[in-house]
Amino acid sequence: MSTTENRTQKIAYLTTFFSLYFVQAVPTSFFTTTLQIVMREQALPLSLIGLSYILKLPWVLRVFWAPAIDRYCHTIRNYKRAILGTELVYAALILITSLFDLHKSLPNYLHIIVTLILLALVASATQDIATDALAIRTSQPQQRGMLNSIQSMGGFGGSLLGSGVLLMVLHHFGWKSVNICLSLFVLIALVPLFLNKKLTFQTTSSVQQRATWKDFCSFFTQKGISRQIIFLTLYFNGILGTMSVIKSFMVDLHYSMKEIGFLYGIVGVGAAFIMSYPAGMLVRRYGYQRMRTVFAVVMVLSTLSFVFLSMSHPSTLLLTIAIMGLLGSYGMTTVVVYTSSMQHVRAGREATDFTVQMVITRLIGIIIAVVVGFIANKLGYTSMFALQTALSLAALGYSLYMNSNRSLDRLNPTKKGL
Repeated sequence: MSTTENRTQKIAYLTTFFSLYFVQAVPTSFFTTTLQIVMREQALPLSLIGLSYILKLPWVLRVFWAPAIDRYCHTIRNYKRAILGTELVYAALILITSLFDLHKSLPNYLHIIVTLILLALVASATQDIATDALAIRTSQPQQRGMLNSIQSMGGFGGSLLGSGVLLMVLHHFGWKSVNICLSLFVLIALVPLFLNKKLTFQTTSSVQQRATWKDFCSFFTQKGISRQIIFLTLYFNGILGTMSVIKSFMVDLHYSMKEIGFLYGIVGVGAAFIMSYPAGMLVRRYGYQRMRTVFAVVMVLSTLSFVFLSMSHPSTLLLTIAIMGLLGSYGMTTVVVYTSSMQHVRAGREATDFTVQMVITRLIGIIIAVVVGFIANKLGYTSMFALQTALSLAALGYSLYMNSNRSLDRLNPTKKGL
């Protein structure tokens, strides 16, 4: 294969997965953000608005149907059919939601709208399971740094569009028009997948027994897997805890909702999107083990910056730099977490094992968000940010410990790849 053909194939491969991860994030971030805002505009009680967080359930509960993907997807065509089927359901449900006028339908038809969105996100979560498994099986270990860079960029880019740009478009064109366009967008994003005829499995499974729901539990019984679970539990804590209270911190600094949306939702998420790319290149060049320590140092510095900011009333410039640093470091660390998780999957159980690990990080994020809220309320922002910095230091310490004994990792890909 010539250099030009090889480069073209790599671009097609990365474009395929970028479009799939991007299309998951756009409607998801749009629905979760829009529903909460409109409910508040309709003066609905905060207790009712809080129920909107059930929309996040599919991304936690998906672990229970992940084995179905491993059980029934054995060829590239199987994966493509699974992704197509779930995306068709996703698009259809988004289209049905456009039949409701969101402002006029609340609160009388809230249960119907939430149910439709919830079902749509179930379809999206299922597509994500199939996409993750396909990404693992069509890549070599040394290629996954760049692949997971694309995954992170797709997620952050979709969130940027869904929770930022589309909210502004919504005010001009309305709920119906935006949702019709979203449903079409979901289908258009499938085009790169079906035009890519050169997808092939890079890893083969010699496992004869088909996947079952028991594989969810057997993941935790593997020898040495506890070290990876501890890593997933520790690594994100400090940065997720800090991110969960940034908006409240900005409100107390007297920033408006519009300013918070711009600084955090566009500038901050934009920084995460941008930093995911060089992170992937670094992981590809030096290996995820080495870079998880480097990125942990960046996490410590980014969380520490908010300790100092909380001691006074920071300027907008300093706050913006700190937000960019925080979310930029988050974008970098997601690449490491995704790559590490892909290295800890069993042959024939790729969808199940990767999904289990992603659910662990999501659950930890939810728990941390709840806990830090109480801490900030009782002890203040400075103490809370100091605690998050300590948690980031713990993540750095554990990364150094894991690197001191490479046998804690199953694979050590450091060669250049995709």
